[in-house]
Amino acid sequence: MKELIEKRNALVEEMEGLLNTAKTETRAFTEVETSRIEEIKAEIRGLDNTIKAEEELRAMEKKVEIKEEKQVEQRALDEANFIKFIKGEERALDVANNGGVIPTTIANRIIEKVKELSPIYSMATVFNVGGDLVFPVYDEVNSSIGAAYSDDLTELTEGTGKFTTVKLQNFIVGTLAKVSKSLINRTDFDLVSFVIGKVAQSIADFLEKELIVGTTGKMEGIASTTNTVTTSTVGKVVADDLIDLQMAVPEVYQGKAVFIMHKNTLKGLRKLKDNDGNYLLTKDVANGFGWNLLGRSVYITESADEVATGKKAIFYGDMSGLYVKLAQNVEVQVLNEKFATQHAIGVVGYLEADSKVVEGQKIAALVVQ
Repeated sequence: MKELIEKRNALVEEMEGLLNTAKTETRAFTEVETSRIEEIKAEIRGLDNTIKAEEELRAMEKKVEIKEEKQVEQRALDEANFIKFIKGEERALDVANNGGVIPTTIANRIIEKVKELSPIYSMATVFNVGGDLVFPVYDEVNSSIGAAYSDDLTELTEGTGKFTTVKLQNFIVGTLAKVSKSLINRTDFDLVSFVIGKVAQSIADFLEKELIVGTTGKMEGIASTTNTVTTSTVGKVVADDLIDLQMAVPEVYQGKAVFIMHKNTLKGLRKLKDNDGNYLLTKDVANGFGWNLLGRSVYITESADEVATGKKAIFYGDMSGLYVKLAQNVEVQVLNEKFATQHAIGVVGYLEADSKVVEGQKIAALVVQ
């Protein structure tokens, strides 16, 4: 930077010298002087751009460096405090009536881990906020808004659009994970990641069930969708049923659509063939794992019902139609005495959650007759 500024100042002085000479001799610039002045101007512009770029680069490097250092320091501090909290060396990270509110960095890691462990949660529309959420839903069935041809000087028939509302509330979800004291006392063991994994797995298992079948009066899963197709045969699923199910979802939502079913349902579908003798179910080569049915990925869950009369056995659609509210304020309690005879401690996690199908046209269910 110093050398660039010195060179720029020297060029300015040279140009001033040429100007003063012309003034003293009361004459215009010669062709040589004019050419040199233009060269000096071009060099100064180039130096100015270089100096400006270097100043901007230094400013950017300084900002990024400070931000990264603060993030790393905060994360390390949060993890150290969390370990002390689990070991009982610190009574609470943030005092609360029913436990300690863990740091945001730890809470975020738990929520991100849940997303990895639960495919349907990762595909749903998620709101990480507290408090009730209310969504307006347009009732396409009972509304009469539409378009039609119209002649000159004739009235248009007015239609009425009807809206209903869907509310996501706060239902308390509690999880319990046991941790061996032998693991806690080891210095070569990543205790934070282990506890995060245990708590996240417990939450993911619970959410997997609730987001599929739900619980009456509590969270509602995709099984609550009113967009249904009934099988053509009693007690079984045939190829035509799958096609009808797929067509129950509008084309605009087909891009991200997937199938969700129980593993035993998948087992039965593996034997289905089309009219040319080709299996409908194939390996999902594009994604490198799983199965592909009618051009869409298949997800397996133990929470879905198996094929039986009256059951919703297969779901299809864009799962973003399922709205989930999951507060990121994860509260944690450590139970030191409850599992003392097992040489373990209990880690209890509490969070607030709710779910409902808000965009019902995106999700369809196959009902077995």
